[in-house]
Amino acid sequence: MATTRVHSAADYRERLGPSLWVIVSAAVVAPMAALVLAPIDTTVALTVGAAIGVIAIALLVWVSPVVRVSDGRVMAGRAWIATGYLGEPVALTGEDARFARGPGLDATAWHVIRGGIDGVVVVPVIDPDDPARAWVISSRTPDRLAAAISRAQAGR
Repeated sequence: MATTRVHSAADYRERLGPSLWVIVSAAVVAPMAALVLAPIDTTVALTVGAAIGVIAIALLVWVSPVVRVSDGRVMAGRAWIATGYLGEPVALTGEDARFARGPGLDATAWHVIRGGIDGVVVVPVIDPDDPARAWVISSRTPDRLAAAISRAQAGR
């Protein structure tokens, strides 16, 4: 459930939405709520169950972080950093991405990692005053995110 848009040479946006299995798990809440209310009234039970299922899925999508590159900034979730403070981004997929998310994960990096999203972009932070040494960002299209960051850096 990813939304990826590229508006201009240095503009990228992707919502790191929940995976299909998370959405299916949230949808299971609907029949459970309906079962609780079924002894009272089946119409109310079905209505409330459906509403709870829709609300649960909508909340999961609404609270999922957005990764964006625009106006010379990289934004991941609630944090942002100017591209002038970033080094060369590295797009990782497959086993390299799994290693970057797992055993090779830098504890001093800023992380926006979501399960169910294979790709990762690692961007070193070159600002000596920044406590985060790198940004590790999940992306369904890591090559496009890394390219957008590079284009934004070239435009500084």
